[in-house]
Amino acid sequence: MNCLLGRSVITQLQENPKESSSVWKRKEETGKDWRKEENMAVETEAVTVPELALADTDINWDRLDKTRFHIIGAILFTAQSALLHPTSVVKTRMQVAGSGFSHMGGISVFRHILKSDGIPGIFRGFGTSAIGSLPGRVLALTSLEVSKDMMLKYIEDLDMPEATRIGIANAVAGMFSNLVSCVYYVPLDVICQRLMVQGLPGTTSCNRPFDVIHKVIKAEGLRGLYRGFGLTAVTQSPASALWWGAYGSAQHIIWRSLGYTDDAEKKPSHMEMVTVQAAAGMMAGACSSIITTPIDTVKTRLQVMDNYGVGRPSVLKTAKALLKEDGWRGFYRGFGPRFLNMSLYGTTMIVTYELIKRLSVRRE
Repeated sequence: MNCLLGRSVITQLQENPKESSSVWKRKEETGKDWRKEENMAVETEAVTVPELALADTDINWDRLDKTRFHIIGAILFTAQSALLHPTSVVKTRMQVAGSGFSHMGGISVFRHILKSDGIPGIFRGFGTSAIGSLPGRVLALTSLEVSKDMMLKYIEDLDMPEATRIGIANAVAGMFSNLVSCVYYVPLDVICQRLMVQGLPGTTSCNRPFDVIHKVIKAEGLRGLYRGFGLTAVTQSPASALWWGAYGSAQHIIWRSLGYTDDAEKKPSHMEMVTVQAAAGMMAGACSSIITTPIDTVKTRLQVMDNYGVGRPSVLKTAKALLKEDGWRGFYRGFGPRFLNMSLYGTTMIVTYELIKRLSVRRE
């Protein structure tokens, strides 16, 4: 029966070729329509796939690919450190007594170093700082992001303005991160600064990082590598809290003043994002440098000088010597380079840091 029906259909198509062609034409058109709909569906899916969240201004720890975050961070932060290292060398030399640079301007000191030691002179200690900072940076960034995320969750139900809440969370995270990283960074700081001031009066001659470590431990034991630890921890931790708190609040206030809110569909452009974050970072860095320069001057002296008479150098002995030499003005030695360093650091660091976070957002 089926064979007969099949034959009759074929016979009809042969007898009516026009009808046959119209049938095949309809099938062809149906196929084209189906393929067109399929292509449109694929295109719609491609459009709706979320891109990298470059428009986000606050990316929390849970959204980050941790491996990518630390690898990209190591590369970009090392490049940033290389750009700013010369200002740190100039600042350190200006703060050391008997160097001949303490009453000179930052530009004059820079020219003198460049003339006498060339390019290697303005990058003294950079290799040690760059390589040695890698583990410390992982420690600092992880503790910063984890503690900020925990703090935001802890205070999310408290009745306070959003800018205040963000400021508090950033401040606590900055303080905690600084305390944790001090354990690693203070010995590294002692080594790098001793390399920066080689050849100056009152300093011990050392050739390489391991030579510095050997001579310091031989003279004072392991304790010598932690000169200035208490001063750094007690003073830099509140300074770090001030920096991160000011940055978080400033950025939030600027975004709101420009009309951006969490619920708005309007997203900032890449240029707006970089500009706002750079402005907030510069303001935070400038404020921090004004407050912390006197402490930094004492700390630098304490870590590199060895000729303060009998006994181990102390904060009080260092401060008295500085006050005797130059009065209260002496505490702001190297302020120009430090202000420039902190402002540029605040700007470049936070723009780099936020870029690292955006590039490290985990694909879902």
